[in-house]
Formats: sequence, C-alpha cells, structure tokens
Amino acid sequence: EVQLVESGGGTVQVGGSLNVSCVAHGSSGFAFKSALMKWVRQGPGKELEWVAGISDGGGYTAYADSVRGRFTVSRDNAQNTVYLQLNDVRTEDTATYYCAKGRSIFDTSFDTRGQGVQVTVSS
Repeated sequence: EVQLVESGGGTVQVGGSLNVSCVAHGSSGFAFKSALMKWVRQGPGKELEWVAGISDGGGYTAYADSVRGRFTVSRDNAQNTVYLQLNDVRTEDTATYYCAKGRSIFDTSFDTRGQGVQVTVSS
C-alpha cells in the first residue's frame, strides 16, 4: 500500500511563488523510483484538472498549457518526494492540489492520490 502526503500549501499573492511537496510512504516492495507521478488540481466549482507530470527517473516532464512556463515539477527519488514549484501565480491557480501516482503522467487518472493541499491566490 502506498500513501501520498502533500504539504506546503497556503495563501500567496498574485505574482508570488509557492512550493508544494509530496512524500510517498510505501510498504516493502514499493519502489518510488519506478512510479510515474503527477500533480492534479481542483478549483472551486471546477472539475479535476491535470497540471503536470514527471517520469520515473525525472528526466521527462510535461505541463498543462495553463501552467507551462510558470510551474516546475521535480522529484527526489532518494527522498521519495515529488515537488511542484508554483511561480507567477494567478487567481485561477486557486485550487486543492493533489499529487498522484498512475499509469500515465499526462492525465487525471490515478491509482493513488494524496489528501490534497490548498493553494489560495489572493489579488
């Protein structure tokens, strides 16, 4: 069984920056270094939206058009952690952000998802 625990959310002003992280806790046999990871978000009254994904080794990343150039996804396999750096945030980035593990890094599907962390962008 794998558990994903996010942290680092909060309130930030428009144009500001924030970093959220996600630590994976797994039973023996779970290899984080082999897991495809992603970030998804759900804003108030909106559907779940794919934000970014990262390959198992971290060498490949992908971003939604809405965040490309502003957000950066990274991972540290030695620490079982995946990060999302949010820069130049906008009010429309207000959402609950979830890290997730799944078969693809490009969509909202997942087999495990964290409890989420709230990011609020104030104007």
